[in-house]
Amino acid sequence: MRAMITGGAGFIGSNLVDALLGRGDQVTVIDNLSTGRRENLDQALAAGVALLELDVQDPDAVAAATADFKPEVIFHLAAQIDVRRSISDPAFDAAVNVGGTANMLEAARRSGAGRFVLVSTGGAIYGEGAGQELPLGEDAPITPLAPYGQSKFAAEGYVALYHRLHGLSGVSLRLGNVYGPRQDPLGEAGVIAIFCGKLSGGGRPMIFGDGEQTRDYIYVGDVVASLITAASSDVVGSLNIGTGVETSVLELVEALREIGPDQEADDAFAPEFAPARPGEVERVSIDPGLAGEKLDWSPEVKLGDGLARTLRSVDSA
Repeated sequence: MRAMITGGAGFIGSNLVDALLGRGDQVTVIDNLSTGRRENLDQALAAGVALLELDVQDPDAVAAATADFKPEVIFHLAAQIDVRRSISDPAFDAAVNVGGTANMLEAARRSGAGRFVLVSTGGAIYGEGAGQELPLGEDAPITPLAPYGQSKFAAEGYVALYHRLHGLSGVSLRLGNVYGPRQDPLGEAGVIAIFCGKLSGGGRPMIFGDGEQTRDYIYVGDVVASLITAASSDVVGSLNIGTGVETSVLELVEALREIGPDQEADDAFAPEFAPARPGEVERVSIDPGLAGEKLDWSPEVKLGDGLARTLRSVDSA
């Protein structure tokens, strides 16, 4: 498979690059390196992967790159992912997440790509889960609490539009809170990267609010498997990629403490508390059942195992 990955130098993207290389696929990466890191691709670049330092907001540049490579599938991961920045600068958020997606869809259409896979968000697109029956299915109301979730929903709309208008086969994967090796602390599940760094360095985790807020944490390897499976399918529409399990921040701290180097010292990793951040979702988890039906995919890595793998990657960095 000839695969182009936007945002391929980022946390999820670079793990996807490695998995595709392991299958023997041909891969080209587009990344402006604003948040992605070249070192995430060191092994891939040595193996012949091309890294094009382009911005998805530049339609001419991405169109030329796509026409030159002629991908069979485009994985579109490049995005503005900082919820707080989306609130402070919603126009920029929309320019990247909506405009950038439109640019890549048009480039895909012109180059003859057969498949388009958008990485969307399940953690932000549905908004507040409290008061609803969790986990949330794809038919749950779309009521995001930040421009980030709204822009991702709009991007999904463009993927569906290009399928109706141009016949471009596309699927949008609504990811839970992804964590694992190479995780960016600025991402949706960045708390795990931050907490692992604290645990490795002997610090204490900072919790905003009471720590009872929940998220649906999913390991990056499971997400990569869903992306590859989706690319090889003809499924269109939007699918949740999560575990369906709620985990609170306090439960996360306890799970990390149990696998840490100083398990018997209860106060060694005791959390510190700060005021809750405005606009933060209190509860959310997403139902992956439809992905199981349509893609024959389900998450395999349990939270404890995934946290241990993430902590080992931090310790060895």
